[in-house]
This record gives sequence, C-alpha cells and structure tokens, in this order.
Amino acid sequence: METGFTVKETIITLKRMKTALFSASALYWGRLRENLIKLFHIFSGMIKFGVHLFLWAESFDLSALKLIKKAKDIGFDGVEIPMMDLDIIDVEKTKKELKRHDVVGLGSMGLPLNLDIASNDEATRKRGIEHMKRSVEVTSELGGDAINGVIYTAWGKITGKARTETEWRHSVESLKEICRYANKYGVTLGIEPVNRFETYFINTAADAVKLAKDVDEPSIKVHLDTFHMNIEEKNFYQPIKDTGSLLWHMHCCENDRGIAGTGHVDWDGVFQALSEINYDRWIVVESFTPDMEKIAASTAIWRKVAPSADALASEGLKFLKKMTNKYLGK
Repeated sequence: METGFTVKETIITLKRMKTALFSASALYWGRLRENLIKLFHIFSGMIKFGVHLFLWAESFDLSALKLIKKAKDIGFDGVEIPMMDLDIIDVEKTKKELKRHDVVGLGSMGLPLNLDIASNDEATRKRGIEHMKRSVEVTSELGGDAINGVIYTAWGKITGKARTETEWRHSVESLKEICRYANKYGVTLGIEPVNRFETYFINTAADAVKLAKDVDEPSIKVHLDTFHMNIEEKNFYQPIKDTGSLLWHMHCCENDRGIAGTGHVDWDGVFQALSEINYDRWIVVESFTPDMEKIAASTAIWRKVAPSADALASEGLKFLKKMTNKYLGK
C-alpha cells in the first residue's frame, strides 16, 4: 500500500508529533499548576500578608522586578502591582519572578483623569473601561484574583462639589460592564473609599457598600484602608462590621502612614471586627516615602514618617502578624 511517505519522512513526522505532544502536555500541566496555586491562595482560609510596591518604586517596570524577592525575604506572601501603566509591565518576566519566589501578584488601581469611568465624556469612560479590562487580563495572567483601589472614578479628581446622580450612574454602568468581563477571569474588583482630599466620590465604607450593591455583580467587593478610615469614619470597628462579607481587601496603615502600631489607629477595634466577620483574605502594608517623588506629591508625604521604607515594611509586618495571631488565630 502506497502511503506517499518514505521511512525517513515518517520518522521525522513522528518525532515532530512527539515534540508537539510533549509541549502541549507541559503547557497543560503548567497551567494546571498555576490554577491550583491560585485556588490554594483563594480558598486556604488563612490570612495572607502583602505589601504595595509603591513603597519602593514609582512604577512597575523591569527595574522593579527585584522587589518581588525583597518582599518575600521580608516575609510577605504577596505584592500589589500598580496597573495604571500596563505597557511597562513585562507580564512573562513578572509571572516567572512571582512563581520563582512563591509570591502572589495582585492588581492595584488609581484611575487617572483620562480613564475616568464616571466621566460625563463617553470617550473617556470607554477608555477607562478598556483599561480596566486589560488590567483584569494582566492580573489573571499573573495569577492574581483581585484589583483593588480607586476603580470607580479618577483618583485625585476634585470638582469642588459632591458627586452627582449622573456620575454615580456612569460609575455603576461602567463597573457592571467591567465586572461581567472580570467574571470570566476569576478576578474581583475592590472599591476603596479614600479621604476627601483625594476624592469627592466615595469616602466611607457605607458609600462603598452602596456602590457595590448598586453594581450588583458577584465580582464587586469592598476594600478598606485604615489610613482613610482614620479621617472619614467615626470609628474603626463598626464600618468593618457593617461591610461584613463584602470586605475583600484590607490596607492596614497607621494614621500618619508610618509604621503600623506606632500611631493612634484603634488596632484592637480593627482586628476585633475582622475576627467577628471571619475575614480571611489580605492584610497589606501600604505606605509611601518622600523618596518616591511622584507618589509623595499625590499622597502629600512631605516628611519621613519612618526611618526607611524597609522599616515601614518589616516592622509593620511584625506588628500586623502579632495582631492577626491575637485576634484571628491564623
């Protein structure tokens, strides 16, 4: 029977098939491993500790990759990666570095003015929605399950008056679209209320909960930050309790953005509330130093609030682990 193939051609074809099958198998098991690691971090039921990379770098380009190992060496389980400029993120190299050190990469967002999803300008909203969708894709590729921060309007935007019903509707509609996209990637969005000097839109936990409920999608949650709570809330305990199961992410920062445990934040109230709602996700150190000039200007950090960025990270982590052990027993 004529096959049209010589013995040599047949052997070459079989070798190519073997190589292709091996590559496909390696790809399959690689992706399976990534997903299992991601699921472990999501469902392990244990508090995980993270640090925002703005502590050491103003942007996440290749020069910032070394910070992943630095965070791991200090004792963190994860890092928050700023997603404002996606073009400078080398996804493959970042993914490899996260894997190498067994660190989780989470997305952090402070939407700029030209990507304001609550804007009255439709073109601006569309740009913001597309940017958020790309951020979802990048976060998922890095093995993360959340993007937290000022995701509902532009960070730093101040109009001189309260938000309008139209702006609220724009934000809700935009977030609905982004959330429906994020559902496919297993990524959740965390709404962070920030203080009145950084936004007029969402300042309190109650407003963040209201926005999340209006969006009404499974992938929308709330992200609280003790620095902002210290300015805007009546106390620390009740807002956390009232947020309840919607609480997806916690930034644990001192009142002056210094080392956690050295100021007047009511940490017992914070951790008592976290214990009562059975919180089991991320506790993150987020602070800034005057060395990061752009970030310092945006967050009004004009003086040293700690001996160094490393001290903010390591000493803050020690304190937060101590409080976690005391109240959450994990």
